[in-house]
Amino acid sequence: MTATPEAPPTIVLVGHGMVGQRFLEALAGRGLTATHRVVVLCEEPRPAYDRVQLTSYFSGRTPEDLSLTDTAFIAEHGIELHVGDPAETVDRAARTVTARSGLVVGYDVLVLATGSYPFVPPVPNKDAEGCFVYRTIEDLLAIEEYARKSTTGAVVGGGLLGLEAAGALKGLGLTSHIVEFAPRLMPVQVDEGGGAALLRAIEEMGLSVHTGVGTQEVVVGEDGAVTGMRLSDGSELATDLVVFSAGVRPRDQLARASGLTVGERGGIAVDEQCRTVSDPRVFAIGECALAADGRVYGLVAPGYEQAETAAATIAEDESAFTGADLSTKLKLLGVDVASFGDAHGATDDCLDVVYSDSRAGLYKKLVIGRDGTLLGGILVGDAEAYGTLKAFTGSVPPVPPESLVLPAGAGAPVQLGPSALPDDAIICSCNNVRKGTIREAVTEHRCTTVPEVKKCTKAGTTCGSCVKVLGQLINAELEASGVEVDKGLCACFSQTREELYEIVLALRITSYRDLLDRHGRQDARGGDGCEVCKPTVASIIASLAPTIGAGTHVLDGEQAALQDTNDHFLANLQKNGSYSVVPRIPGGEIAPEKLIVIGEIARDFGLYTKITGGQRIDMFGARVEQLPVIWARLVDAGFESGHAYGKSLRTVKSCVGQTWCRYGVQDSVRMAIDLELRYRGLRSPHKLKSAVSGCQRECAEAQSKDFGVIATAGGWNLYVGGNGGATPRHADLLAQDLSDAELIRLIDRFLMFYIRTADRLERTSVWLDRVPGGLDHVRDVVVHDSLGICDELEALMAAHVAHYRDEWAETINDPEKLARFVSFVNAPDTPDPVVAFVPERDQMKPDLPLLSIGLRPADEILEGSVTR
Repeated sequence: MTATPEAPPTIVLVGHGMVGQRFLEALAGRGLTATHRVVVLCEEPRPAYDRVQLTSYFSGRTPEDLSLTDTAFIAEHGIELHVGDPAETVDRAARTVTARSGLVVGYDVLVLATGSYPFVPPVPNKDAEGCFVYRTIEDLLAIEEYARKSTTGAVVGGGLLGLEAAGALKGLGLTSHIVEFAPRLMPVQVDEGGGAALLRAIEEMGLSVHTGVGTQEVVVGEDGAVTGMRLSDGSELATDLVVFSAGVRPRDQLARASGLTVGERGGIAVDEQCRTVSDPRVFAIGECALAADGRVYGLVAPGYEQAETAAATIAEDESAFTGADLSTKLKLLGVDVASFGDAHGATDDCLDVVYSDSRAGLYKKLVIGRDGTLLGGILVGDAEAYGTLKAFTGSVPPVPPESLVLPAGAGAPVQLGPSALPDDAIICSCNNVRKGTIREAVTEHRCTTVPEVKKCTKAGTTCGSCVKVLGQLINAELEASGVEVDKGLCACFSQTREELYEIVLALRITSYRDLLDRHGRQDARGGDGCEVCKPTVASIIASLAPTIGAGTHVLDGEQAALQDTNDHFLANLQKNGSYSVVPRIPGGEIAPEKLIVIGEIARDFGLYTKITGGQRIDMFGARVEQLPVIWARLVDAGFESGHAYGKSLRTVKSCVGQTWCRYGVQDSVRMAIDLELRYRGLRSPHKLKSAVSGCQRECAEAQSKDFGVIATAGGWNLYVGGNGGATPRHADLLAQDLSDAELIRLIDRFLMFYIRTADRLERTSVWLDRVPGGLDHVRDVVVHDSLGICDELEALMAAHVAHYRDEWAETINDPEKLARFVSFVNAPDTPDPVVAFVPERDQMKPDLPLLSIGLRPADEILEGSVTR
């Protein structure tokens, strides 16, 4: 295809999703946008966006945040983009495409990237009011709007998108159900064991799961709106919102109508160059294409490869798409799920290596060939090793396979560094980037940071699951090249956080400015610091304040300027611009009078109330100028700050213990209260959570906490390094059958040793896995005093306990501190005249305030409360 001055050849792209955008980038990268006219017909009312991260819209990301392109790229390459104007007919004889608007475009090359459409089972009333699919931003907007008048939602389909949809409904405040026809969730990705672990984790989050049943009928009321579902086992499910997420089908209608060959089960048939088998001028890529191997690929990574192949073929370069890696790593409802290679063990004569811990929600399986070759695997609950394991797939790992799945403390697993991976190992499956390519980016293109390598190779730019391994590879390659890797905290300090802690402690430095000017990098001295080191140093100074003689309040003097938004206002900023109020309720124990006070405050200020998993009552929707008024009432009633905003102790959860429970062997409530009051306000590298269970039945879930305590007939068992959050980790037993005094002494030492040596924003779970020697080393230090520092650790904690003051009690009595709690510094008595909270749902239902911004007169807004 050769361009002519009069009429350059035209490439028409039908569809502008993720794969379509990658195709445009591939054209631009090969210079084809300079020699060809490129026309894009896009059905949706917006350009390409990241559909993989679609659910993040409900976490506060806007459609603009999800965008994959911008006007600058489109304009720079002269691309004619028509949004909201899909192709309706293709005349292959005349080589023209007609759009809905009537636009007719002639083509020399036509590329179909029409994607897929959601499959909706043919059940009665599937199109009733209250029924939705989960595919586009417009779908999410419609679901969000309808959920405001709903109480219960049901998702048909327990696959990837189905679980994300269920999580979204739960986040919108609805009671959520998942209905899956298969006997387990995610039947394509995980096996029976993995499905069981995933099921437990999801049910613990409050979602109801119905597996092995199908939807027979959507039940509607007299007004035609959804009122329930009838299932195949004869049961009925009351629900007023239904989301169908039962899989997708290739969108091949345009191809069928134009006479192109499609597969028996759908999909536009193409060859290895992604040309349609019917017409060499027409290509098909992504989820609408039936590849030469007879498979329709439903993941973005194969679609990207097809986009690159089609662009290369158009440029008359040799290229072929012969199949793709179907490995996936996702975080569904906060649970890590990954599968790679031959995950279900279809290879003849293969063996399984399985580790399962149902209490911790962990399931790990590796499929191994008889010769030791790693064939595939499944990870549920902890997918930390996914990048390394996937890279070794198809080869014999240099360590026994069982060492790759055992958790810390259960067999001393071997840690494989980046240097152990072969050069042809795929690090980024989304963009098909191999380790060798990343090494070349460092050695030949002089890339020294993750952002530079991402820009050079596109690795880590899609789902992001490989970014951690990417950073490890870059540092390993730099060190192998003799380059000293800068392990400093940031551009301002060459020291690590641990080293800065020691400097502050040894020299009694009480000022960030003093620390920066004396020990910062030469070019940073006299400057203002950065967003990394300011809160880090603020935390160090706060944790050492009683010992070094610094102010103990985070809003004292210079400290106030170092805090992030949450600490700055002693409250958590929420997605709509309001703040949460979280009073401390030690051990979850509360008197009726205090419950009444919380209820009255929530009523008077129109706050949404939520009982949390940490046994506290959170109140949401407060404006910044209301915070001191609310806290004055709370302090007067005997409450204090719950520190939900700080990197500090959050809660010490407890069961009811021996006082009430017939199984309890110790007073867990008393111990939980004692621990929470001892460690309240303790500033640390990351938040701290704890729990105390009154017996081995573990109702308080102590083994998923940073430090957890379980009662025994002989005293207390202490567990450390647990994490029930984004990357679950089962806590390790540090010591057992401890007396009250022994327990508190060991916790004192453990916490101060962690605060002293952890990196910034490093949870105890990550720290325990990273610290040389792991649990054994920590035990030697805090139990056996191998470093001779336990007296110092205990003294540091004793100083914290002795000097603790409630931050909110001091704030409401300090006019200087109160001055910051205003919407406008130049008009402190004036609430924002264009901001009000309007009802999102009925007050009797779980309700999240929706921030509404518009030009409203100030006298229409009720001052001092949130209007409903």
